[in-house]
Amino acid sequence: METKLNLFKWKQYESAIILLTVRWYLKYSLSYRDIVEIMSERGLEISHTTIMRWVHEFGPEIDKRIRPYLKPTNDSYRTDETYIKVKGQWKYLYRAVDSMGNTIDFMLSENRDMPAVKRFFTKALTSPHNQFPRVITLDKNPAYPPAIQELINEKVLPKETLVRQTKYLNNIVEQDHRFIKKITKPMLGFRSFHTAEQTLKGIEAMHVGYLLSFLILAPQTILF
Repeated sequence: METKLNLFKWKQYESAIILLTVRWYLKYSLSYRDIVEIMSERGLEISHTTIMRWVHEFGPEIDKRIRPYLKPTNDSYRTDETYIKVKGQWKYLYRAVDSMGNTIDFMLSENRDMPAVKRFFTKALTSPHNQFPRVITLDKNPAYPPAIQELINEKVLPKETLVRQTKYLNNIVEQDHRFIKKITKPMLGFRSFHTAEQTLKGIEAMHVGYLLSFLILAPQTILF
């Protein structure tokens, strides 16, 4: 893994400035051009394409670096997917929170089907802050039960895992989708699946522990 020094090597601007613009974009309902204007008022002329490159580079880096430090989630999964527009088409952002509303994991998918469900749960179970689920609460998406059963048969999930398809119990994750919509709405969709993935990793990282992420990467940033 790159050190902090190497991560910002050869950058034109200091790490505090880079990460401040990244934080604003990923945390608040701002466009790249909004941030250009804000930085210009502070005497810094930065192009919107430069800020975009920083978001694509450091969003995934923040997500990767904060995972070992996240607080453990509990064993009650609330799982659902929301829609994200990529190149004018709707894609599917799988998300899960625990019964206390803490983010378990997320995954952007081209498809809404059994293989996508299996990939999502496999990803969630590799994160060090997550427990194996005692219960998984779902909506009525028919792809979930057979995918979960296959994961149980493959011993990826415990055989005792209880599956509940109860919409009202899943309100907590549906409400949690709102922060994604709030941030992505000004973006007016993504130009590619890859840039959508990179940006969403940063947005989710801001949601679960944005101050922690900047203490890890550049402690002075939050004081800027």
